Amino acid sequence: MLESDGKLKPARKQVKAGDVEKKETPQTGKEYNIWYNKWAGGDREDSYSNKTKSQTRCNIKKDQGLTRANATGIRYCCLFFARGCCPYGWECEYLHMLPDESWALPDSSKDCFARDKFVDYRDDMGGVGSFSRQNRTLYVGRIKETGPGPETEEIVIRHFKEWGSIEKIRVLQYRSVAFVTYVSELSAQFAKEAMACQSLDNDEILNVRWATEDPNPTSKVQEQDRLEEVGRKAIQERMDPRIVDAMRAVRALEDGDVLDDEGPEIVDVSHEQQQSRDNEDMEEGQRDAKRRRIEPPEPEERPQAMGLLSADTVEGIKYFAEIRKRHELSAPALVKQKAPPKPHATTMALADYGSDDED
Repeated sequence: MLESDGKLKPARKQVKAGDVEKKETPQTGKEYNIWYNKWAGGDREDSYSNKTKSQTRCNIKKDQGLTRANATGIRYCCLFFARGCCPYGWECEYLHMLPDESWALPDSSKDCFARDKFVDYRDDMGGVGSFSRQNRTLYVGRIKETGPGPETEEIVIRHFKEWGSIEKIRVLQYRSVAFVTYVSELSAQFAKEAMACQSLDNDEILNVRWATEDPNPTSKVQEQDRLEEVGRKAIQERMDPRIVDAMRAVRALEDGDVLDDEGPEIVDVSHEQQQSRDNEDMEEGQRDAKRRRIEPPEPEERPQAMGLLSADTVEGIKYFAEIRKRHELSAPALVKQKAPPKPHATTMALADYGSDDED
């Protein structure tokens, strides 16, 4: 409920404790199926005798409001609020409002009521649903047709648009079936619980289920394109535009292309701003030229490798040769002593000979 200034008021209690009388479905089978939460082996599920009209219905204009979830940050809706039978009102721990199309749930494996999804749908396409496919279409059965197709379509739109924006609707005339596609999957989840076992204008009991995948190839291609576009937009919203520009520049350099003016972000620059930027570029160029004149010249090139010796080895040899040369020039001359001359070979031979004769 809205206040006079447009703000939400605290949510009201939809029912009082004990007002809703729980009526169990009459047993027509012999085995209880815990997956479908019903007795199996009896009458068909689609039989009117097995369906009971819901005793409550949510009225968004009167029932929506602030709860404790608005203060605690809970992002899930109240399941009983969707069914019109929440007795807690503003004391509820979940939201009492429609899920917004821009919501991003904390866990993609849960629906808007914080219920866990499954890998596959149930055989009757009921229950919470599957996390393997984004389903935005509801199957609505047991519609009482009292007029032509356009009239029935108008009735279905009037009742189902209360829960969110409708993308398209298709009515199968004379078959009492309609397919309602919402813009957001969260809206479809809420509408499925809000319209289950409800009636339109002719006091019927609706059979609302998840729709199976459309076998039309054109519809499959359109859905695939839509999912790709949604994913592309989500990635672009989370990416920094500077990163996108850098990636485009790197890709252009790798391909050898010239970057064009198209990009994720186009900036409108006036003539004065462009002239100011040109002046700044000229001043920066002049400062670079002065800096090059002031800076010392670059060092000489290192010697190239010669043969088996590397450039570092050649540089080291030259360094030690220069040190040796300086050391020889500064040190005093050393006096070299001559070694005694060796005796002549003929003299030694004569001396040896004479000594032998004396003996």
